[in-house]
Amino acid sequence: MTVIDKKQPTDRLQDNLSQVQRLIERQRLVEDLVHRQDMPKHDLVESLVHKQNLVELEHKLESLHPADIAYILEALPLDDRLLVWDLVDSEDEGEILLEVSDAVRESLIESMEQHELVAAAEQLDADDLADLAPDLPRQVVYEVMGGLDEEERQQLQSALSYEEGQVGALMDYELVKIRPDVSCEVVLRYLRRFDELPSQTDKIFVVDEDGVLKGVLPVRRLLVSDPERLVEEVMATEVVSFHPDEDAADAALAFERYDLVTAPVVDEHGVLIGRLTVDEMVDVIREESETEALNLAGLKEEEDLFAPVIDSVKNRWSWLAINLCTAFVASRVIGAFEGSIEKLVALAALMPIVAGIGGNSGNQTITMIVRALAMGQLQPGQAQRLWRKELGVSVINGLVWGGMLGLLAWLMYGNFSLGLVMLAATTLNLMLAATMGVLIPTMMERFGKDPAVGSSVLITACTDSGGFFIFLGLASLFLL
Repeated sequence: MTVIDKKQPTDRLQDNLSQVQRLIERQRLVEDLVHRQDMPKHDLVESLVHKQNLVELEHKLESLHPADIAYILEALPLDDRLLVWDLVDSEDEGEILLEVSDAVRESLIESMEQHELVAAAEQLDADDLADLAPDLPRQVVYEVMGGLDEEERQQLQSALSYEEGQVGALMDYELVKIRPDVSCEVVLRYLRRFDELPSQTDKIFVVDEDGVLKGVLPVRRLLVSDPERLVEEVMATEVVSFHPDEDAADAALAFERYDLVTAPVVDEHGVLIGRLTVDEMVDVIREESETEALNLAGLKEEEDLFAPVIDSVKNRWSWLAINLCTAFVASRVIGAFEGSIEKLVALAALMPIVAGIGGNSGNQTITMIVRALAMGQLQPGQAQRLWRKELGVSVINGLVWGGMLGLLAWLMYGNFSLGLVMLAATTLNLMLAATMGVLIPTMMERFGKDPAVGSSVLITACTDSGGFFIFLGLASLFLL
């Protein structure tokens, strides 16, 4: 009877991580106990115990997929990470380096000797090596290139000639090409000559004698077609293709829109030079979403969870400095109304509510706008129309929730005018949040800046200072 593992992938990852952590903890505990013992041949016994404990951990790592090992490495402190890394099978090191985050990859590469880096890089295909090459020492890249054949060397040089984030830097050179004037039977015989088809092969690319792409032959169509029919009769001629200098993020969106598994990459003359695969595009989508989330929070780059303190400080200081300045401005706004707060203490308790609800609404608006800009759904001329719509939303939300807050303020403090001020201030601050939520990312986009970078910090600063000023100003005018 076969037992089916019903655990979700995340559960399995957590189980594997917990097992590795327990093995490391047990290994250090046992070795510490042995180290304290006074016995004959102490060094020999200690060495044997050390090796015995590491064998079980090594066997556990051998049973894991490289992507799972990468996840475990990212979740371990530096000392434990290096201990596990030393036990990883050398044949998997290159693939694991590709899977881990940039920050963790840097720590692993720093711990490796040059010959170890060369051995790890030699296990990779040209397109994968191109992804890893920018993080490797230059001498290692030269040494690895020297061991490649002419075709692989050209492929690597071609991939390295494109900037990070371009289609050309991500394309795969392993693909199957056929001519349009052969029969389906000939194609099937040709495919049987391969020991193994390239991964993600869902279609065969049809090219003429000059290598110009003419169409694609889906494998599912090939299998059910009459063997005597020519390829040009059954191939698909409407093909989603890309140029190597296109933005990889745009290509990833196309993969999502058209449910693609692979797509051809052609040069300016239509010559087939490579292909994009869905696994690369999934990585692009994940990296884009992670970068956007980090930028919204004002972080420069992805951070190693266990990075040295100084590295974390460098990653976070700039926007924290800006936040400090904006907080000082907000404090000065409050300081300008100290007399009003002294006369009506309730203002001190209520003003954070007005600022908080404005910041929340502004973040909602700015997240939606940043996403629309990233997806290419928002054109420059549509910003004003969208602003009017967001103003309408903010007015309705302000009247509803501001009315509730005003009612609570009236009931708590017995001051009907205070409730009206609460209603008006909440509505006005939500309108300010809507305005800044549309204005900040669109202006950053217009000036060529990433609209996600620090937008959350800026919108919070505007709604805090604005909310305090609006609420305390109205209170000073109508209550005092």
